[in-house]
Order: sequence, then C-alpha cells, then structure tokens
Amino acid sequence: MKNVSDFFGCKVFDDRVMKANLSAKVYQSLRKTIDEGAKLDIGVANAVAAAMKDWAVDHGATHYTHWFQPLTGVTAEKHDSFISPSPDGGVIMEFSGKELIKGEPDASSFPSGGLRATFEARGYTAWDPTSYAFIKGNTLCIPTAFCSYGGEALDKKTPLLRSMEALNKQAIRILHLFGNNDVKCVRTSVGPEQEYFLITKEMYEQRRDLRFTGRTLFGAKPPKGQEMDDHYFGVIKPRVAAYMEELNEELWKLGILAKTEHNEVAPAQHELAPVYTTTNIATDHNQLTMEIMQKVAAKHGLVCLLHEKPFAGVNGSGKHNNWSLATDEGVNLLSPGETPYENAQFLLFLCAVIKAVDDYQDLLRLSVATAGNDHRLGANEAPPAVISIFLGEELNAVLEAIEIGTPYEGTEKTQMRLGVNVLPKFNRDTTDRNRTSPFAFTGNKFEFRMLGSSNSIACANMMLNSAVAESLKIYADRLEKAENFEDVLHEMIRKTIKDHKRVIFNGNGYDDTWIKEAVEKRGLLNYRTTPDCMPHLLDEKNVRMLTSHKVFSEAELKSRCEIMLENYCKTVLIEANTMVDMAKTEIASAVSAYVLELANTAVAKKAVDDSISRSYETELMKKLVRLEDQIAVKTDELEEAVMKLQDAEDVEAESYMIRDAVLGKMGELRVACDEAETITAKKYWPFPTYGDLLFGVK
Repeated sequence: MKNVSDFFGCKVFDDRVMKANLSAKVYQSLRKTIDEGAKLDIGVANAVAAAMKDWAVDHGATHYTHWFQPLTGVTAEKHDSFISPSPDGGVIMEFSGKELIKGEPDASSFPSGGLRATFEARGYTAWDPTSYAFIKGNTLCIPTAFCSYGGEALDKKTPLLRSMEALNKQAIRILHLFGNNDVKCVRTSVGPEQEYFLITKEMYEQRRDLRFTGRTLFGAKPPKGQEMDDHYFGVIKPRVAAYMEELNEELWKLGILAKTEHNEVAPAQHELAPVYTTTNIATDHNQLTMEIMQKVAAKHGLVCLLHEKPFAGVNGSGKHNNWSLATDEGVNLLSPGETPYENAQFLLFLCAVIKAVDDYQDLLRLSVATAGNDHRLGANEAPPAVISIFLGEELNAVLEAIEIGTPYEGTEKTQMRLGVNVLPKFNRDTTDRNRTSPFAFTGNKFEFRMLGSSNSIACANMMLNSAVAESLKIYADRLEKAENFEDVLHEMIRKTIKDHKRVIFNGNGYDDTWIKEAVEKRGLLNYRTTPDCMPHLLDEKNVRMLTSHKVFSEAELKSRCEIMLENYCKTVLIEANTMVDMAKTEIASAVSAYVLELANTAVAKKAVDDSISRSYETELMKKLVRLEDQIAVKTDELEEAVMKLQDAEDVEAESYMIRDAVLGKMGELRVACDEAETITAKKYWPFPTYGDLLFGVK
C-alpha cells in the first residue's frame, strides 16, 4: 500500500522543491514576491525558470504551457516544447525567465464581449507566482493570467487576484486601527465542496442529450429515486470506490488536498471536499479537480457529470464555497477571540460581511448564474434564488442585544459596549446548520451554497471579496477620522445591524412564505433566472464599486455581461435544438413503431375473437396516438420559438425571449415525451431511462 506522504505533491513545483533547487538568495526573493507582492527581478525569473525546467524534465516533461482560465468556463493551454536546436544538429532543453513570465497565445477565438475585434488576435499570459506550477502528463503547466493586447482581463484569474488585493488592502487598514500593526497580509481561503454524478459510459453514449448538453432533456421519473434516502452516506459501490481511490491519488500527486468523499442524496451522486487553501490556489485546484474527475472516470468506463441538474426530480449538484478570512499570522478573522478588542474586531468583520451581502445581493446572485444553475436553485436541497444570511440563534441574539442596547442573555448578562466591557465568548457550532440558506455562518467561516457544480469558483469569490472590501473601506474611512474610536466603532456596528438585519434569516429557506416575506416585506431581490440578474452587473452602484477597487474596468464589466448572456443563450439553444432532433428522429419513430405493433396485435385478437370491441391494445393505441400528435405539435412550436430568436435586437433581448418563450416550449415538449415513455414498451424506447442511468453503476 502506498504511503500518501511519500508521493503527495510529487508533480508540483512547490515550496519544498523551490527550497531544494534554488539558491537561498533567489528563494527569498521569490518568497517576497509571493507573500508580499514584490516586483519579480528578471534575474530571479531566469534562475526559477532554469530550476523549473530541470525539475520538470527530470519528471518526464517535454513541453510547457501557460495554463489559464478564459471566459469559456474551462481551462486553456498551448503546449511548447523545451527543445532548441544546437549547432551539432541535435537539440538542447531551454526555458528562460522571459518565457516563464509571459506567453503570447492567439486570443482571437476566446470570448471577449467586444473588447477587441475578431482580427485582433494577440493576447498575453502572465505568470501567477502565487500558484505553484505542476506537471500534467508530459507538460509543465504554469498558472497564468490572460489579458488582451490592450491590457484588459480576458480571464477569471486576473479579477480574482485583483479582488483579493482589494480586500487585503482594506482589511489591513482595519487591523491597524485595532493595533495589529505586524500583520502584512490578509488572505481569503476557500474550501469548495464538489458534487457530481457517475454513470456508465455505455449508457452515456446512447443519449444525445447527455453528449451534447451534459444533462438529460427527457426522462420519466423512475419507480425509485431518492425517496428512501438510502444512498446518502451509504456504502460506496466497489466500482465507485475504485474510481475514488484513483481520483484521490491523482489529485494528491498534484498537491490538491482532497479530504472527504461520500455518496450524496441522489442515486449515482457523490461528493468530494478538499481542505481549505488560499482562494486563487483553491480556484486553480478546483478547475484541475473537475478535469481529472472526468479523465479518471473514462479509465473506469464511467462518465462524470458536472452539470447542475443532469436529472429532473432528484437533487442537482452544487459546489458549496466555504469562505473565510485569515492574516499571514494565521488568525482567522471570523473567529471570536478571548479579549474585548478581539471580540469587537470579529463583530466588525462579521458586520462587514452582512453589509456586503445585503448591499450586493445582485452581484452574488449573478456570480452563480448559468442556464444549468437556473434549473437547480430552489429545488431539491438547493438554496432559493433569494440571498439571505443564516447566523444561528446565539450569534443572532448577540447582534440583537447590540442593536437594542440591552444586556445579552447568554452565559452572563453583559452590556454590549464594544471595547469597554468584556463581551461573552461566542462558541462555535452552538446551533444547527441551515442547509436551506444560501449564505450560512458555520462557526468561523461562511458557506456560500448557491454555486453550481460546473462553475468556476472564481466568479463568486471575486464578487464576495470586492463587496466585503467595500464594506471595510467605508468602516476604515470613518474610523480613521474618529476622535473616539470606541464610540464610533460601537455606533457603526449597531447601525450596520439595524440597517441590514433584513438579510438575516434563520428559518426554512424552502418555505414559500419566506420567499413572499423576503420580497414583499423585506425588499430582498428574487432574480430567478440568468436573464433576470445578469444585466444588473452594469447597474451604476455595481460599476462604481467594482471599478473603484480596480477589480474591473467598465469595459471589462460590459464585456462580461455580454459574454455571460451569450453563454446562456447558446446553452439553451443547443438544448432546444437537441430536443427537436431527439423528438423527431428517435422518440416519434419509437412511439410509431410501438403503435404499429399494438395495431397488429389488436387485429390479431379481433381475428381470434370477433366479439372483442375494446382491447388493452386499442386503448393504449389511443393514448399513444394522442401523445404522438402532441409531440409533433410541441416540436413544431419549439422550432418556431427558436426561429423567432433571429429577430432579437441584441443578446439581452434574446435572453428574455428564451426565458419567456423557448423554455416553456421545451417544458411542454418534455411533458409529452416523458408521458409517452411511461407507456411505450422498453424494447422500443430509443435510449436508457432514468432507472437505467441512476442505478446502472454496480
């Protein structure tokens, strides 16, 4: 049996490798760049590049690539070999600091949202030294940012790094006000829980909807689904266990801290959760995790489905984003301390998050908006589209006491005067978790549960970081001018609680009465679909906040809004066209063939017994013929709705037409086809059913 500690990170150019292969001077300079953002000297870059190349070649690498995350939602890479010609006709292996720091891929085919014309092909990749290089196959992968010739961000890493720096800057201002002058850096950490489905490759290949869209567009409910809850935390099947074992090994080699694995609620659904790490590294790791999940599945004759809602009627798959703040000294800023100032500091950071979530509900909602996630939110253990915060009873009582100015009825009665009297120590995990909350405090972190399973976590974290940075900036601006720090601090926390308590909700987020209360009484936003929320990215308050912290330029925001709406429209159009194709060429012909068999059987029965006026076959034929006609009509109506999209003036108008017309027609066609499935003989049905797919892995 392999010892994990012997091979963990063996494919990563991590701190251990750097210490062993770089001179002390070069290593210290590089660490200063990584830890403090100091400028990278070209001499240091050359030394790092040489060591990185030697290490990679020793591990079998022949190529290198600047590995980046364009706005396609997946990663991208262009491979270059290390070889250079030598005078004697052979080759030498070379890699310079210049090649390490910057690459120049063709950017013409990546989404830009109008930032550049199609013929403007040049794009640049820039090394992110804070995320370790790694080997994948025979290629050294160098995590990089990706920008246009004009310097605009064309990727997800660049704005994420900017948001982390914005939050770091404002958090340090706050900590200095509390006398913590030794802190050099505040980082956000994330642990993204990854849910997924496993089905057999054989069945996957028989379904065009899965191959083209990643989800089933048709499928009647099977006799058994997740009603018994017997799959949740159940015994892992041998084939799945073998998959998980190899997956863990491949992830550990890449330094990815895969920690927890288990069966999820729906049949064939599973989850992998890692140990927390710095947000940009966690983002890189999660992108790699999704890629490796699919590669390892193929080796086991399986397919890993990462769509948010691959099957109707059972749980969808999310990606819970566990987010926290910590200093370079290891102090978690979302954990209460032992002293009055530590408690006050905790409450101020807590209030900054509450204020951020309330002020920028729209940004958080649109950061997780995709066509796939629209199917998931609000159904089967996914949180609703309304953003709210769960704090738990004890912490909620602390905040209420501060707002009202009354003693806290906890372990001891304590007047909530921040920084003067000792506050009651807030204990972790004194209340149950709320799985219906989109944004739940879980002791020393927040769990943002709205992310979809296929999404990059970069989008949600860049918006969360930026919104919290804005809250902290407002606080710091006021506190730095305060004549009496403690009085202003106390009043500011009290006012934040009063002004933003509407977003705090500790009840059942699935309850329809909550949605009504949230919208009608509390004034919270309820953007149910991507077209509902995405245009709000360009609202004046959002543009002002994001540009002021230099997370985005206004041009970059406009491009992203257009790209996300385009992605939404293209995704649904592919699904609609696939439905039409399957209905016409597979489902309709299957129903017709079965009707013909029934007709022949009915004729044969009549020949045997002329007195038979009504038969099972006759009644079933009537139902199927009715459904056959419905399928034809609904297919034509869907095609017509898709054709009308050509009249849309722009992508925003097209997204509204899809929301208001196309999706409804898709639903109507599905209802007719799914009903036909329930009464068509299995031998005629053209592809595996839900029962086959969900229970096919033994």
